[in-house]
Amino acid sequence: MKKKILVVMMACALSLSMMTGCGSSKTASTGSSEAPDDLAAADKVADLIDQIYVQERTDKTDAQCEDAKKAWDALTDAQKEMVAGENADPDYFGRDTGDASKDDPLNQDKIGENELLVVSFGTSFNDSRATDIGGIEKALQEANPDWSVRRAFTAQIIINHVQARDDEKIDNMDQALERAVDNKVKNLVIQPTHLMHGAEYDELTAAVEKYQDKFESVKIAEPLLGEVGADAATINADKEATAKAISAEAVKVAGFDSMDAAAQDGTAFVFMGHGTSHTANVTYDQMQTQMEQLGYANAFIGTVEGEPEGTASEDVIVKVKDAGYKKVILRPLMVVAGDHANNDMAGDDAESWKSQFVDSEYFDSVDTQIEGLGRIPEIQNLYVEHTAAAIASEGLSAATESDGAAAALADGQYSATFSTDSSMFHVNEANEDKGVLTVKDGKMTIHISLTSKNIVNLFAGTAEDAQKDGADLLMPTTDTVTYSDGTTEEVNGFDVPVPELDKEFDLALIGTKGTWYDHKVSVSNPEEMK
Repeated sequence: MKKKILVVMMACALSLSMMTGCGSSKTASTGSSEAPDDLAAADKVADLIDQIYVQERTDKTDAQCEDAKKAWDALTDAQKEMVAGENADPDYFGRDTGDASKDDPLNQDKIGENELLVVSFGTSFNDSRATDIGGIEKALQEANPDWSVRRAFTAQIIINHVQARDDEKIDNMDQALERAVDNKVKNLVIQPTHLMHGAEYDELTAAVEKYQDKFESVKIAEPLLGEVGADAATINADKEATAKAISAEAVKVAGFDSMDAAAQDGTAFVFMGHGTSHTANVTYDQMQTQMEQLGYANAFIGTVEGEPEGTASEDVIVKVKDAGYKKVILRPLMVVAGDHANNDMAGDDAESWKSQFVDSEYFDSVDTQIEGLGRIPEIQNLYVEHTAAAIASEGLSAATESDGAAAALADGQYSATFSTDSSMFHVNEANEDKGVLTVKDGKMTIHISLTSKNIVNLFAGTAEDAQKDGADLLMPTTDTVTYSDGTTEEVNGFDVPVPELDKEFDLALIGTKGTWYDHKVSVSNPEEMK
């Protein structure tokens, strides 16, 4: 009996020893506590994201955006993958949508008397924002050199996302209009980049009405597709021009000579719009009518939201199948190639249009073109035409009479304004947008002091030419700037050749990361230095 008791006691001792060797109860407890701590950190970030995923800006918004980014940056990679909330996920901060520094938020002051405010819904996809929305804005500025082009987004959710993730601040409608008032703008023309007279256009109109008496004149230009019309058969010149432009771009990208050539190859193009419950939803049916009247039998219009009736993905799939096409190319019917284009159209999940077309097993191939309308020159020109009509309707001039040439300057030094197309590239604030313009023997050079040493070279020309063998790069000088509080800082300065005053010219730059970027700059308002 005693022998059995001894065996049992030894077994217990051995078991305890094995447990201690594999990890004590204290170690096990510590290990299990890591998961709750990780989850708590991830949940904190999710809560902060949900707080700024709202359509209303408050006095707390700036601080909330900053807090959310700081909390995200403090997470480990494993914790970042655990972020999940009502609207939060790892992609909110973690998805690479391009370089935000290529975009200009166009929120500068010193606007002048004439402002052209370009209003978009917006996108958090950096590349698309710079290329699609920025493409329209630049085209409008080029066409209207005597008007100051500024930007506003109507989606505060997107504004907050971009601010939190990239520290880029974009005005909402109220901020943009208040900026115009503060800058004493007299004539305000608003060009929406919206496709139609839908809900967003109505909201824009309501926002502007509150400021009507703040300006001498206010005019809202037409959206891309013009007036809506009564029914699906009603089309107009804007819809025809848009249909031709997007079809031509689609076939070019796909490698065809024409829509007919694509049709002979058995290829159909599906243009995916957003869809709306607004009465303007008939616009999508009108675009289908327009495609048919142009003879584009292989062009199909669909919508993410499935409105109007018959434009949902499952309906479009059947239409394309019944028409006998075996190859499909999906392309957004949207100004920007943002979340809808990348996820709803071209995403890998089962609900995306690409997946649904593939899973139907009706087609031999399903491809996507992730490009917004805003980058197509013909589409940009339509917005330019709408803006010109709005300016003319107010009896205003799109440009002052000028031969474009600056008056000849005598040899000497002048203080002059140096303007750029980017808030990321400008003269140091200590110099208030000014540089020293030197005129000698009919040639002009302006010396500018920048904001830091992050820009290491400039090139008088395009980024493409800057990278060619033998390119004559502008080398930096070390400048010391003095701020209003008396502090000083060493920054890079450059001597930039100026071909002509009051006219934009190409000036490329390269930063510490080794990538060249194109920019447009101009020099104006020379004042002789005593």
